Amino acid sequence: MPHHLSRWLGLVGSVLLAVAAYLGGALPDGDLRPTPVSIWQGRHGPLILGLWLAGTGLLAWAWWTLRDRVPSARWALVTAGLWLLPLLLAPPLASRDVYAYSCQGASYTAGINPYEQGVSALPCPWLDTISYIWRDTPAPYGPLFVMIAGAIVRATGSLDADTALTVNIALFRLLAVVGLALTAACLPVLARRCGVPVGRAVWLALASPLVGVHLVSGAHNDALMIGVLVAGLAVVAANPGRRWPLLAGGVLLGLAGAVKVTALVVVPFAALAAVAGPYRIRALLRDGAPVAGGALVAVVGATLAAGLNFGWISGLEQGGLVVAWTSPPTAVGQTAGYVAALFGAHVDALPVTRAIGMGVLAVLLVWLWWRARTRDPLWHAGLALAATVALAPLFHPWYWLWPLAVLAATARRTTWWFSLVALISAFLVLPDGTGLPRYTKLPGAPLMTVLVIVVAVRLVRSARAARRPATAEGTAD
Repeated sequence: MPHHLSRWLGLVGSVLLAVAAYLGGALPDGDLRPTPVSIWQGRHGPLILGLWLAGTGLLAWAWWTLRDRVPSARWALVTAGLWLLPLLLAPPLASRDVYAYSCQGASYTAGINPYEQGVSALPCPWLDTISYIWRDTPAPYGPLFVMIAGAIVRATGSLDADTALTVNIALFRLLAVVGLALTAACLPVLARRCGVPVGRAVWLALASPLVGVHLVSGAHNDALMIGVLVAGLAVVAANPGRRWPLLAGGVLLGLAGAVKVTALVVVPFAALAAVAGPYRIRALLRDGAPVAGGALVAVVGATLAAGLNFGWISGLEQGGLVVAWTSPPTAVGQTAGYVAALFGAHVDALPVTRAIGMGVLAVLLVWLWWRARTRDPLWHAGLALAATVALAPLFHPWYWLWPLAVLAATARRTTWWFSLVALISAFLVLPDGTGLPRYTKLPGAPLMTVLVIVVAVRLVRSARAARRPATAEGTAD
């Protein structure tokens, strides 16, 4: 397909999604307990679902077909901007999180610690817009974002509730655009340092259907986290061995972690990338310490500035409240329960499989870091983020944008696998925020379990094959 045709097909898809958002997006007065059947039977139901499917399909197809043949970085940026414009002007799509941001900001402004009490404690003036499951749970976001949410709510405090909510959404969306602009400015620097074509990196990271739907229309704070994260990695990659720039890069990474703590996964890998010359323990201490120290100072500083405690780290546990097969450990636990039920037993394997998943993640992160000492530390940082998303108890489609942004700028060879995950993830949430995995546990969980087994077997075989030449060479000596 010619690249100019892909551009306009993608734009048509974006417009269709914007229309779907107006007709049945995540609107403030929407149904808080919808199902795919109730959406279909509701007003404009078939039209809304048809627009969503066609729009997502066009965007996904246009993005996928050009993933390895973008004309230029400038063309990629202009095209991504065109695709984002209709969604920038539409109501929230595919998520109600922006309403929770407003309520958490209101709680913080009122002097309530959002890490100790849910938004129903105020109560928030927009409580009716938030899903029931999140009304009494602590905020899972970092102190920097809580302060920003509080500032936004404070700025609209003189307006009536409905107008204030509308302006809040616009300001959170503007914050997401700032994050995307920061990514667009810094991603080329990171890609050049890693020897990756800039046009391809920009296309993969910024033109994905997930970006328009979840970062712009959904106004997720992941956009800000990704922008600051990419900026920090770009500064580190461009200044190995230079203490003060590395300190600045570490501060940026810490600030990304103060938005969402998972960003801190990349800090050990960034410390390796900071080393000038070959890896040595002394060199790591000399060049990596400013990165780690800067990140630590930023996280602690943001926490103290917010006047809160470190309860935001434990807020990540709230992900266990949602059970969806898109998380591989959760899918394995669900499948174990289904198999046990065939024999008349009731087994809740989720706590076990999720704990195993976190244990595997810890081992895998250590192994990736050890392997990264002598090869592509920033590529391994992307793999570490991918592993973190895959092995966590909960997977939301927009979470995949964390590793996607880093892998897009650091992958010198194969890109199809992480692009394919993004492509599939674009179809997992309906316009009003209804997650399809909740209603497709069968066959979703068993299929995901089979995929886990296949991937595990292939990784083991690949590891064994990689050791055979070295073993044979050692025997010949």
